[in-house]
Amino acid sequence: MVGYALQVAEEVDVSSTYMKAVSSLESEKRHVATRDMKSHQKNHTWDLVTLPSGRRDVTYKWVFKIKVEASSAERVKYKARIVARGFSQREGVDYNEMFSLVVRDTFIRVLLALVVRQDLELKQFDVKTVFFHGELEEIYMTQPDGYRVPEKDDYVCTLQKSLCGFKQSLRGWYKRFSSYIIKLGYIRSPYDWCVYVSKLKDATFIYLVLYVDDMLI
Repeated sequence: MVGYALQVAEEVDVSSTYMKAVSSLESEKRHVATRDMKSHQKNHTWDLVTLPSGRRDVTYKWVFKIKVEASSAERVKYKARIVARGFSQREGVDYNEMFSLVVRDTFIRVLLALVVRQDLELKQFDVKTVFFHGELEEIYMTQPDGYRVPEKDDYVCTLQKSLCGFKQSLRGWYKRFSSYIIKLGYIRSPYDWCVYVSKLKDATFIYLVLYVDDMLI
């Protein structure tokens, strides 16, 4: 119970306006925005191009949050993230399919029963910044405030990787994860596409269960 208590946190939306946030007295907001942009640059999230004729760029917003960790030190962390305004996307133009698969709760119960009955080892973990790992179809977004390239001010971002907010972000993540785990030798269950099995040479096996960015092994 103590371990869980230390993970409890409160998130407060500070501002979705970049200039309002970074011009405040808390300059840490500027630092976290810079850190978020560096992660996008390292991940090669987008390139700058001219907007093709007949296309429209999707808008976005900066989301700044304060995360207060419920620990003895009461540490405060600032978080910043660029979030696409998915409601401005048009079906058939900016996306085609948007659903994401999740494991059925019945299989989770079966797996837990199997773990208890056969005294297996169970691990749970989640993938950090899961949306950044998904790949998108051809889609364009306005350049972020505070990081517009002066000599390319009329350019837009063509997304190579996904962002939070896009309608197809979860689907892009699932498709990339599934193709990668199958290349590693896992077999996808025909009964539940979020369940993968790997049979090892010593007759042991591994079950991998996916629920968005959470996994059970």
